[in-house]
Amino acid sequence: MPDLVSGQLLRFTADPFAVPPEEAAIHDAHGAVLIDDGRIVAAGPVDEVRAQSPAAAETALGDALILPGFVDAHMHYPQTGMIASWGKRLIDWLNTYTFPEEAKFADPAYARQQAETTLDLALANGTTTLASFCTIHEASVDAFFEAAEARRMAVMAGRTCMDRNAPDSLRDTAQTAHDESAALLARWHGRGRARYAITPRFTPTSTPEQLEALGALWAANPSCAMQTHLSEQVDEIEWVKSLEPGARDYLDTYERFGLIGPGALFGHGIHLEQRERDRLRDSGSGIVHCPTSNTFIGSGLFRMAQAKAEGLTVGLATDTGGGSSFSMLRTMAAAYEIGQLTGAPPHPYQLLWLATEGSARAMRMEDEIGTLAPGSAADLVALDLASTPAIAQRSVRADSLWEAVFPTIMMGDDRAVRAVWVAGDRLA
Repeated sequence: MPDLVSGQLLRFTADPFAVPPEEAAIHDAHGAVLIDDGRIVAAGPVDEVRAQSPAAAETALGDALILPGFVDAHMHYPQTGMIASWGKRLIDWLNTYTFPEEAKFADPAYARQQAETTLDLALANGTTTLASFCTIHEASVDAFFEAAEARRMAVMAGRTCMDRNAPDSLRDTAQTAHDESAALLARWHGRGRARYAITPRFTPTSTPEQLEALGALWAANPSCAMQTHLSEQVDEIEWVKSLEPGARDYLDTYERFGLIGPGALFGHGIHLEQRERDRLRDSGSGIVHCPTSNTFIGSGLFRMAQAKAEGLTVGLATDTGGGSSFSMLRTMAAAYEIGQLTGAPPHPYQLLWLATEGSARAMRMEDEIGTLAPGSAADLVALDLASTPAIAQRSVRADSLWEAVFPTIMMGDDRAVRAVWVAGDRLA
């Protein structure tokens, strides 16, 4: 029997960076989503939707705001255990915290434990899809996909490849990176709701030979994604220049091996040159903004408004554990704060779009997740817009939905998550 979930709805009809934000959204103050067999059948005014299936079992959420489940387009589940580690910038942070933690994933039991912990924390915060880096260990990839499969979640992940500038226990070769990634890809890509992402960590830890091998693997499997890092910190860029002096710029170290194009997800992209921005736009590649990470590790200020005005595809992400929160609400708040510092604060509707459809589009998954469109998977989050006394006293003064939801974006946490659905099943 179909299910009906009623409350307030926010649906997007356009990119709110391309048109005035309030013109890009439809607010149904009394709305509903009709779900059947894990898919959205209809979404809109409650009377119209209810009329399509009068016998549907209804879950009435009052004035809770129903949205697509949040989409975290760049994170590292193996870093869950060392999130919020003090006092380092990127390169020292990797050596001091990240690499020792990732070495533990040689133990499949530890990988399973951390995968389950990460996904449960994500769901508690209303995130229903994640794109994750794993570790060099095949078991770390299996653990993440298995945990997601048990929860019926749509996820993207891949084996992180590194053949230089990493500890011996975490280094591979160009050949093993290709062959083990190919085996994992064959095992998981397209199995249920799983998507595989070919995953060189970044140029400092991948030789040209490894990037060439992974570029060949992606060329042979173009329906996969490719995820890596780009221009996160200024000293990282200088390191890349010293390692690859013949490259035109940082992006060129990937571009010359075919690691660019639709389905390419570049984390950060803070300090890009104009040629790089132009090529990212023209190739259809995605940049993933990771604001809590950028401030926590001291990387810099991503210029969201400029990137969108230039036509780049942009997603939003926690970048756990460089990012300091599992919450996409906190991530949106940080994106707003960075926008203020760069002179272009994003509108609340722009933030919500980035955390749902925008990230889904960067991942080439917008037909499956990130919207309330008929046919999309019924991955939903319902937000309580008065989850704490501080938020409640502010939101009650609002004259519009965007004013009412903004305090939750800025001050909300997992207490604001009233309910979550994955593939039509209510989890909380």
